[in-house]
Parts: sequence; C-alpha cells; structure tokens
Amino acid sequence: MNHNRIFVRLGILTAIVLSLYSFSVQAESKSKVRFEISFADAARPDKTTGRMFVAISPTLDPEPRIAAYNSARRRDARVPFFAVDVNQLKPNQPAVIDSTSIGFPYMSLDQLPAGDYYVQGVLNVYTQFHRADGHVIWAHMDQWEGQRWGFAPGNLLSEPQKVHLDPKQPVTVKILLTKVIPPIEVPLDTEWVKRIKIQSKILTAFWGHPMYLGATVLLPKGYAEHPDVNYPVVYAQSHFSLAPPFDFATEKSDGPNVFATMAKQAGGRKESGYEFYQAWNSDDFPRMIAVTFQHPTPYFDDSYAVNSANNGPYGDAIMQELIPYLESHFRMIPKGYARVLTGGSTGGWESFALQIYHPDFFGGTWTMYPDPIDFRQYGLIDIYHDDNAFTVPNAPFNAPERMFQQDPDAQPVASVRQISQMEYASGTHDRSGAQIDIWDAVYGPVGDDGYPKPLWDHLTGKIDHSVAEYMRDHGYDMHEYLQANWPKIGPQLVGKLRVYCGDMDNFYLAYAVYLVEDFLKTTKDPYYNGEFVYGRPMKGHGWQPMTNAELIRMMADQIAKNAPAGENAASWKGK
Repeated sequence: MNHNRIFVRLGILTAIVLSLYSFSVQAESKSKVRFEISFADAARPDKTTGRMFVAISPTLDPEPRIAAYNSARRRDARVPFFAVDVNQLKPNQPAVIDSTSIGFPYMSLDQLPAGDYYVQGVLNVYTQFHRADGHVIWAHMDQWEGQRWGFAPGNLLSEPQKVHLDPKQPVTVKILLTKVIPPIEVPLDTEWVKRIKIQSKILTAFWGHPMYLGATVLLPKGYAEHPDVNYPVVYAQSHFSLAPPFDFATEKSDGPNVFATMAKQAGGRKESGYEFYQAWNSDDFPRMIAVTFQHPTPYFDDSYAVNSANNGPYGDAIMQELIPYLESHFRMIPKGYARVLTGGSTGGWESFALQIYHPDFFGGTWTMYPDPIDFRQYGLIDIYHDDNAFTVPNAPFNAPERMFQQDPDAQPVASVRQISQMEYASGTHDRSGAQIDIWDAVYGPVGDDGYPKPLWDHLTGKIDHSVAEYMRDHGYDMHEYLQANWPKIGPQLVGKLRVYCGDMDNFYLAYAVYLVEDFLKTTKDPYYNGEFVYGRPMKGHGWQPMTNAELIRMMADQIAKNAPAGENAASWKGK
C-alpha cells in the first residue's frame, strides 16, 4: 500500500472539503453590507432577466463598472465586483446583493476591506432564446460590443456614488439604475477599409432570434484603379474587434498601440498599425485583401468558427454564408490556393481548426500562440486523466494550486480556481463571456438545462470526464482529430501547417503545441512538411517571429508558388 499516495489524496480531499465548507459558511453568514439595486421605469419599463452587478472602486477614474470589468479581464483583481442573477425583475423592484452573493476577487462582501469607495450598479440584460434543439435559455444578446457586460449597449447603469463600507458595520446602500448604455458607433468606411454585417439564416434558425455575422475588409493599394484584377485573401482572426486587420492605421497614433505593445512585451516583432500601413501602401508590396470576422455568440465575443452544440452552426454559417458573401462582393480569387489563414490566441486556434477541418478550402495557416490544440495540455490540465482542475495530481499537502496565467518570467498571475471564480461571478451557466466558459460552450455538450455542461465545477474544480470525452470524440482536440483523420486529410495539408508560440506563453499554451508537433513529426505517406517555431528564451503570449508585413510577403510567396498553371500571379504580387 502506498501511504504517501493516500496522504496526498487525503490532503487534496481535505482542501476541497474546506473550500466547500468555507463557501457554505459564507452563504449562511448574516449580511452586514447590503446593496438594494433597482432600475427606473424610465430607463427600462419591462420586466427584465439578467445579471445585476455592483462594482466597488476606490476611485472614480475610470468609472467603477469599467474599472471592475477591465480588472477582471486583465486578472489583476484590483477592483472588486459582486453579482446576482435576476429573473423578470420589475422596474423599481430591488435586487439584493449581500454576503451570500458571489464576487471577485472576494468570494463574499464579508471579505471586503473597510474603507471609502465609489459604487456603481450595472444590469447585464439577457434575451430569451427558443433554440432549434428544443431548449429555451436566457443569455446576453451581443450588441456588437463583444460580450462585455460593462460596455454592452442596452445595459443599465447607475451614477457612481461614494459610500463608506465596513463588513462589521450594518449598512444598506440603495442604488437606482437610470442610464442606458448607447449603441456602438461603427467606424465609417474609408477607401482602404470596408465593413459588412449580414443576418445569418443558418444561425437565426438555430437560435430562434435574428443573428448576425460581420467582417472588416482591408483592400490593397490600387484596388479601385484595377477593376479587372482579382486578389488572394488572408483571413486574420482574433477576438471581436471593429478595427482593421493587422491594426492598419493611415496615421500615427498619439497613444501606445495595444497590439504592438503586447507583442513587444512578449518579445515579438509585430509592428504598429501605421508601420504596417507604410508597407501595405508601398510600391513593391504584394496586393492582397485582408479580412477579419465578427461572429459573437450569446456566450462569447467569438464563436471559434466551428459548429458547436451550444453555440450552434457557426462553422456552417461562416463557410456557407459569410465567405461566399465576401467573395461575391469583393474581387477575391475564390480558390483554395489563394485563401490563407492567420490569427493569435483564440484566432490561433481558429486558424488552425479552419485549416484542418477544411484542408482543401484554405491554402495554409500561419497560426500564432493558439488556445490549447491538445487537451492533454489544456493549459496545465490533462482533462482526460486529472480529477481536479485546481489541484496538481499527487502534489504534496498544501502545495500551490494550479496556475492559469503566468508572466513570461514564470511569476504566477492567477490560478485556475481564481479565474473560475471570476467567471462564475460574471455569469452563471457559463454566461460570463470569458475564457473557460467559452471553451465549455464551444467544445462541450449541452446540459439538461440547455446551458453548456461545464468541464469542471467552477467552485470545486472537479472535472467531469464525460465532458472531456465528448470534447475529444467530437473533434475539438486537434491532436486527436489529426491522428484519427491523417490518412484522409494529410495529403491536403502537406506544407500548410505553420505554428509559432513563445516558450513561456502567459497561458501555458506552448505545451499543447509541442504535443501536436510531436505527432506531426511522425507522419508518413505523407509527411506534413510544415513548421513549428518557438520563441526562446522567455517569450510570452503575443510573440511572433516576423512583422505582419513580413508575414504577408511569406504568404504571397506560397500563394504564387501554389497557383495553378495559367493563373496570373503577376497581376497582384508585384515585384
């Protein structure tokens, strides 16, 4: 008998029990700080279902709801929030947030340090969906903001107010929501950048509600002056954004470029949007069209561009509606060799998945730091063999919990438990609009209640292996999919798979990339003949080894090389 293993398991079990006990004690504790939040009928006259938030900030700059939302998404946990679901809440009827309400970074209001704060209420409004699968659910209908509860048009807000809060002293704070967040202002089209938005018949039929797809299109120099020329297209994917592909900008920005800054912090070579424009507009640059998609779902700012039991047939909608619409409205070469892919993080997973799911339709992917593409390394979790997402198997008693995020120098930022708590506080039933929840929604099955069935319990970390097996068996684990289907899809993927990832990716994504590379190196008849490149040493999330302009040149060379006989590559490739 292995006594050490018994003690380890007892230690882990004890930690879980104590965690559950701590939560139950908090749930039973008497509220001393209490918020009563209602909305004025002038702001919204209807009964409303959604999630009510209170944001608690030591300052007014920025507004508490903005500071709390951004703090949670950045995972720096500096501005707490607490929330509760509301069901058919009437105008002027208060929703109560007290110490039984879950928050982040504090589980309970009882843990809030005493002090002076500015507080602000937010109601994230939900829509009822009668889906084609027979389920009726409530979720936030994206208003082209990218599933951000702190910014979503139609959500209700209060004016911030200053209060003194002390968990040891009884106080009831009344908050009235009187403001409505206005609609998003979509940037105007220019000679370079065009935006489209179409209603998807496929998604509307699934959701029982009008659903939309969009795209931002960057045109090449001379597009209008050469009406007889058709162009290759690069689909560059990321999170929801109305910004042009590659952050294209015809003028220098007064402030820091977010994407270039992230890349530089990661040790990468991504240039600013203005620097990219200078290359794009140069005489010897390849003439291509670049496109980003907008495809937010009721669960996230991005569908991952695949069909999903919870999100619905987004893969079909993109392939059968959005891309054909683009090819009919812009002069794109509608052939596989001339369609290429790239993207980072979520867009990295998406670019890799689109290429292997549609091996003939696309001519190659240059995938950057993708979300986990082998679920034996779901970050640091092996979803098939680990029993708990929070704790490390066979770790010594009181060992640190498993991390979700690190800095490139290996300093811990946030644990899986902390991020799970943040997402649960942001939205129950996987409705946080955040990372772990969308993985459940994209890869996992539908639960009996119509919402995604979680891979692990957000409060205990216990993994449901039936969900893990579903994810594997339905093709979302890229390693498993490639291995099972290589004899069929391998011949169409030769020379098309290129992956780039920092060795110290902030979300531990390199480990899954290593595993997929290990498999592809073993392929025969045919050999995959692609490329895996790792940023070393200490290169983080956002690293890429080339500028975007250099990336476009690499793509253009491959497209021209693979063009069938008779295709006039000189008309678009230039010198």
